[in-house]
Amino acid sequence: MSGLLGSVKGPQDVKRLTAEELPQLAGEVRDLLVDACAKFGGHLGPNLGVVELTIAVHRVFDSPRDPVIWDTGHQAYVHKLLTGRAAGFGALKQEGGLSGYPSQAESEHDHVENSHASTALSYADGLAKAFKLRGERDRTVVAVIGDGALTGGMAWEALNNIAGAKDLRVVIVVNDNGRSYSPTIGGLASHLSSLRVDRRYEDALEYVKGKIGNVPVLYDALHGLKKGIKDVVAPQAMFEDLGLKYVGPIDGHDEQAMEAALRKARDFRGPVIVHALTQKGRGYSPAENHDEDQFHSPGAFDRATGAEKPKGRIWTNVFSEELVRLGGERQDLVAITAAMLHPTGLNAFAEAYPERIYDVGIAEQHALTSAAGLALGGMHPVVAVYATFLNRAFDQLLMDVALHKLPVTVVLDRAGVTGDDGASHNGMWDLSLLQVVPGLKIAVPRDGERLIELLGEAVAVSDGPTVLRWPKGPVAESVERVDRLGEMDVLRAPGADDPDVLLVGVGPMAQVCMEAAVLLDAQGITTTVVDPRWVKPLDEALADAARTHRLVAVVEDNGRVGAVGDAVSRLLRDADCDVPVRSYGIPQEFLDHAKRAVILGRIGLTGQGLARQITEAVAKRSPQVSSPS
Repeated sequence: MSGLLGSVKGPQDVKRLTAEELPQLAGEVRDLLVDACAKFGGHLGPNLGVVELTIAVHRVFDSPRDPVIWDTGHQAYVHKLLTGRAAGFGALKQEGGLSGYPSQAESEHDHVENSHASTALSYADGLAKAFKLRGERDRTVVAVIGDGALTGGMAWEALNNIAGAKDLRVVIVVNDNGRSYSPTIGGLASHLSSLRVDRRYEDALEYVKGKIGNVPVLYDALHGLKKGIKDVVAPQAMFEDLGLKYVGPIDGHDEQAMEAALRKARDFRGPVIVHALTQKGRGYSPAENHDEDQFHSPGAFDRATGAEKPKGRIWTNVFSEELVRLGGERQDLVAITAAMLHPTGLNAFAEAYPERIYDVGIAEQHALTSAAGLALGGMHPVVAVYATFLNRAFDQLLMDVALHKLPVTVVLDRAGVTGDDGASHNGMWDLSLLQVVPGLKIAVPRDGERLIELLGEAVAVSDGPTVLRWPKGPVAESVERVDRLGEMDVLRAPGADDPDVLLVGVGPMAQVCMEAAVLLDAQGITTTVVDPRWVKPLDEALADAARTHRLVAVVEDNGRVGAVGDAVSRLLRDADCDVPVRSYGIPQEFLDHAKRAVILGRIGLTGQGLARQITEAVAKRSPQVSSPS
């Protein structure tokens, strides 16, 4: 790699550059970001916005001795480039290549695998306290957090603790670009943005106004223009009373100004907030002009135009269209998103019924309890989140929704193996966590037609919560039933009177089971394939069907522990059915990033892999059966 970036093997090389060379370095970083993300996709917009900010951080602080914690980690690409990983950046998010988030396995400069929002300040609080206890008072913890992440309650819990420890060496860099995925919702950042009444602050206000002037309510909430900001007597009072010093707002694209602010913060012996105003997508016009999310995380795209390559019809599209249709029939249907209006497909509902959509920011806990309140008030909320983020709202779903038997429907996009974004984004926990929630019903559609069917059934439930989940990517091909078994769909019936295996395919795994059944038949192993549709509670007819088979095999796109396979085993035990059950799912481990299909193949969740494993299980009971090649 040529140019200045090619000479950067670590932060010390960044420090050696002259001030005059830094604009060239920033330009080379942006070029590489655009080139890499154009090939495979990635979090382009957030990283284009933090180039100068990141350069300044590494020129002022001494990483890794001074830990730099990124919230969320998707804005750490520039950090990776400046810490010796530029040569490997062409394989970003590819199997065996760099992770799209900080990774301890990659570099000593990555302290935490941080990819869920609003956590950096808590990490920083703990690290700084540890350094203090160890007598390492010359170490400073730097936490870079976006204004979107500040909509999460956990960030404010941490801020309360940091502010109360007046001698902690913590520098909090607030990357204020007015957005999370979409424009940041709420007024929690109002204190930060109202602490300067001098000319610098007035200039900064004009800068921000130019960016988000099309959201006047947000602008007023964040910046207090209608509240007489000039009349504030002591603009720094709140933070100084708490023990926090405030520096800013600073133009986050003025590297020299950022350096000066960070040096002041570094030299102060206590927690400091440095407020940086940045532009998401800076330096790449298709991103700067992308109103939806300023190229937050595009797929592969044409570098010259920014046009994304067609993705085809995905599960999210089916949900989005059907929810709009249901919204026309049901005036009580409302939708809630946690700062992910477009990624979860709720943008179409928002356009059709703008008075019935609520974006609560990165606040999944609040989303679920707010949904409970809406349900108590006579509405039927549909809460759309990525499956991995439901983990954060488990207590609210359990105690605030289910305890009150409230009709709230939660839809989980990107369930199961997601792949590219690594361990933290695989939605492999929900079918295990949700099994313990009393009165909760869970549906898993196997294809687009079933998604439509089951969504309608879910929102018709009035005596408790419901959950639907589906994976990332293209919607599965339709698999029609050949019979019904209770409320379950029989997808394949054996030709024999004494079938060997009952294959229970959960959601999109039904297609995998159908492929495996063909291979099993070739080995003389007769199979029945059923799709339970609703996996909690399970249909008791499943136990009756199991009695006519020699083995039950449950296949699911979830961690194996405590999920549907275990629920089927429990159902059979309770029914005094002693037919053995085998569970096939995701190993209970954190999976490295790779394409979904690659990971599914690696863990045996393909037709061939499943047929081999089931043949081996049957062979243990009937040694004459041989394993397929």
